[in-house]
Amino acid sequence: MDPAVAALLDRREIEDALLRYCRGIDRLDLELVRSCYHADATDSHGGFSGTRDEFVAWVEKLLAHFESTMHFVGNSLIEVEGDAAVAETVAIAFHRSRESKPSLNLIIGVRYVDRFEKRDGAWKIARRVCVTEWSRVDDEPGRFPIAEGHLTGKRDRSDVLYEMLAGIGRR
Repeated sequence: MDPAVAALLDRREIEDALLRYCRGIDRLDLELVRSCYHADATDSHGGFSGTRDEFVAWVEKLLAHFESTMHFVGNSLIEVEGDAAVAETVAIAFHRSRESKPSLNLIIGVRYVDRFEKRDGAWKIARRVCVTEWSRVDDEPGRFPIAEGHLTGKRDRSDVLYEMLAGIGRR
């Protein structure tokens, strides 16, 4: 294969892993989150630092406090060298609490600084460091209510996404 085409495909697979991670977090699809990491990966995320499986257990408890989350991925610079890569990805994460606690209704600007490795033909995170750049409270007075009858996101497989994926033979 042409090296330039191979490099594009590598970058695309890394970008897909970054987006699958966000989907997994936002839909509470923790197996999807887990699939973005190699089994021996580590993650340093806010006050957490540990293995992939420890991270998934930690984030499951954390996400239980939220009615919804939404991650927007922005700039991502991916530098590939053989079967290793470093990706720096800017993201904004919105968190809406189930509880009436302003400190849990927040918007956070982060950078995911990831070491990806290609093993057995698959690019996955080997090490992640989540760097917080800024945060702010998403206060109740600043919100506009969702109108009755509007479809809202679900944090499980009842979300419309999974129905659509099933329609094309995907999970």
